[in-house]
Amino acid sequence: MARHPQPRRITLGGREAVALTVEEYEQLMASRRQIGGQSARVRVLGQQVKRTEQLLQDLETLVAAPPERCREQPGAMCADGGTTQADADRGCLRCAVAALLRRHRDSAS
Repeated sequence: MARHPQPRRITLGGREAVALTVEEYEQLMASRRQIGGQSARVRVLGQQVKRTEQLLQDLETLVAAPPERCREQPGAMCADGGTTQADADRGCLRCAVAALLRRHRDSAS
């Protein structure tokens, strides 16, 4: 394991200080810039997570209450009042999205 160099401590005007070489100072500044960039990325990711959580909550709210005629039974066609296959497919998609959200919420808990 590499040993970290210990800074040289000096006293200037009665106050303790640390003396760095130019190279050490440049490395310190480069590290600070990297950390600053990383914290900005973390902040943006945190905002994206919050927006995504809100989107999922809104989506869950939209599909949480099934139409009265929707049976939500595995393998059953949704009877959401539609008269065409496209209407039935939309109902089944609602059930599939609702089930996906429930699985995601249950696995996240």
